Amino acid sequence: MLVPGLWMPAVIMAPLAARLARAGFRPRRMAYSGRRSLEAALERLARERAVPHFVGHSLGGVLVLEMLNRSPEVPVASAVLLGAPVRGCFAGRRLGQASLGRWMMGACGPLWEPRSATWKRAAPLGVVAGTVPLGLGRTFGRLPGDNDGVVCVEETAVDGMTARALVAQGHSMLPVSASVGKLVERFLGTGRFE
Repeated sequence: MLVPGLWMPAVIMAPLAARLARAGFRPRRMAYSGRRSLEAALERLARERAVPHFVGHSLGGVLVLEMLNRSPEVPVASAVLLGAPVRGCFAGRRLGQASLGRWMMGACGPLWEPRSATWKRAAPLGVVAGTVPLGLGRTFGRLPGDNDGVVCVEETAVDGMTARALVAQGHSMLPVSASVGKLVERFLGTGRFE
């Protein structure tokens, strides 16, 4: 199951889906609206009992982690989070200071507050974080530390994650990058990035 980020259509995951299909996986993409209740998206994900692998980009990764931690009855063989701000999002908080920004973020605004992130499963969890500061999050100024232009590397860390890969990509390029696609394919097959 491939879950895109906020404001992204599911088609953004098409290149990754094609790569995974060539590798023998049967990828499906899930669309949702971050402007509405995220509970509906979490419930939809939890109903995907026949899906062994989950890959989420940005807010999609936050949803994947939340659903898998909340729903231990959902089986999972592995999961990969791409640029997912699971510990909150400095750029999101900054955007939320303006009324237009709060409107744009809709229901997901509270997710950008600082918080902890823990993986509660035995299955492998891989985290990919970008290090090229190229993204809309920089519109309002510099971001602290290494970042992908929207999400800071430190915001992607999950206690209990199996592995993390840092890649020279901007935030929006993570789901369409061939090098990231190779990492995802390898992780879903082996539970490792190396």
